[in-house]
Amino acid sequence: MLTNDRIPGVYLEDVFSTPEPELMTGVPAFLGLANSGSLNTPQLLTLWPQFEQHFGKSLSDSYLGYAVRGFFENGGRLCYVVRIKEATQSALQAGLDAIAPLDTIDLVCAPDIMKAEKDTDIWMMQKAILEHCQLLGDRFAILDAMNRSTPEIQQQKQRLSSINGALYAPWLKVPSLEKATGNGQQATGNGQQATGKTKLFEVPPCGHIAGIYARSDRAAGVYQSPANYVLEGVLDLSFTVTNTDFEQLNLKTATTGVNCLRSLTGRGIRVWGTRTLSSDPSWRYISVRRLFLTVCRWIDRNLADVAFEPNEFKLWLRIERELTAYFESLFRQGAIKGNTPQEAFFVKCDEETNPPEIQDSGQVVTEIGLAPTIPCEFIIVRLIHGSTGVAVTT
Repeated sequence: MLTNDRIPGVYLEDVFSTPEPELMTGVPAFLGLANSGSLNTPQLLTLWPQFEQHFGKSLSDSYLGYAVRGFFENGGRLCYVVRIKEATQSALQAGLDAIAPLDTIDLVCAPDIMKAEKDTDIWMMQKAILEHCQLLGDRFAILDAMNRSTPEIQQQKQRLSSINGALYAPWLKVPSLEKATGNGQQATGNGQQATGKTKLFEVPPCGHIAGIYARSDRAAGVYQSPANYVLEGVLDLSFTVTNTDFEQLNLKTATTGVNCLRSLTGRGIRVWGTRTLSSDPSWRYISVRRLFLTVCRWIDRNLADVAFEPNEFKLWLRIERELTAYFESLFRQGAIKGNTPQEAFFVKCDEETNPPEIQDSGQVVTEIGLAPTIPCEFIIVRLIHGSTGVAVTT
């Protein structure tokens, strides 16, 4: 509070509005096996050395520590780690239930499910992760292909289908946590051999990829594809993806594909793929799906209270006004395409989307269309606000 000395008894008070906290993206939850720490309890990490402080030294046969290290090496800044009991579906589900309430994460990784003895167990756990992401509607799964041949990876891909996940192959050769320095500096990221005798360890790529997502989001926005980035902290791949392998995993006749990691002469080891696991052409690309997931997170944060207001013209006007302002900001950033805002998006919330039966049910329905790739080619979704939150239907 500021006083005015010229007018006794009069006080001037400056009221500053609190800025809305930034909606962070590229924030994963890692689920896996650890040496110590509470089970099924999300732990926030902002630096790689914090992993050992909370979970002890990485287990010799666990991939969790490698995933978290790879995340920070590749540009990640914030993640949650959840220690699960074992690499089984029931233990995984307990971990997924633990991260369900977190509204700060938008990625899910579970590298240690690749330790399951049966392929069917791996597929079932990966499906559980995809179902978790679908149910929550605010997060995306980064899944690991099996450390197998191209035909077997192709078979794995065919068993998975979701708009909220992507599959990456092959595995990575990285310095062992038993020999590498704490920050993994012995790995160069460009495929060159590290100096000295460095023990290599083959690991699933999800943690490194999550770091790439975080780096790409900061550099270009969630609406840009997290591809063509060099993988840091990686010395080699478990196998070389040839042009034939790449074509088999990404058939032109198929709507889904496997995002390959490729060692390119003179260019390092790079992410070479941008596809989701969806057969729906509208949701083929990771950047498009993550843009819509981010939009849904923004709506859930900023318009969660509309379900408790009278479903009438004043509310419809507020929804259209706030969504239009948000989409105009996306348009200015280049997240949605068009020469004018009208070519890039539309918002519709009126008596047509909210007939009497909808109003009587206590819901508020808004129809939105965004053009993430081509002007006027809208992907249209319906937002249904209810007492339990916001549901999105296509």
